[in-house]
Amino acid sequence: MKSIATLLFFTVGISLGITAQENSNNSQRLPSVNVKMLNGKTISTDQLQNDGKPMIISFWALWCKPCIKELTTIADVYPEWIEETGVKIYAVSIDDARSSAKVAPFVNGKAWEYEVLLDANSDFKRAMNVNFIPHTFLINGQGEIVWQHTSFSEGSELELIEMVRKLNRGESIE
Repeated sequence: MKSIATLLFFTVGISLGITAQENSNNSQRLPSVNVKMLNGKTISTDQLQNDGKPMIISFWALWCKPCIKELTTIADVYPEWIEETGVKIYAVSIDDARSSAKVAPFVNGKAWEYEVLLDANSDFKRAMNVNFIPHTFLINGQGEIVWQHTSFSEGSELELIEMVRKLNRGESIE
């Protein structure tokens, strides 16, 4: 019985790994979903762009400690990232309507310089197939999703910026 459970776990893990790799290789684009900006303006997610430079989209929530750790860690180096690579980060809050009013004061208190979007109905989250947060996507200069991952650990921001650099140089991120 133990060997069957191990085999099942291994098979599911391989399947998930292959799926993630396949998703990073195809030319999936951002879906068209309406979200709010912190100023209350509605924007369609398929209009997110960065003048041909890479973008990072990070799904997070106020209650998610790893999300806040990731965004705070990146915030410390974000000005340098912008100067070096031109990358733009969109931090997408999935907090519901009851708690989304707390997002702007929280972001201002953290002094995050990201473009923060509110996905209170989780429409964008569902369209991007986000099941766990933090969930980070890397979008190339042509608006294609080229990489994604969930979770955060110290140092993973270094891997992320290195992939942005590779995109800027026209190299493969694999």
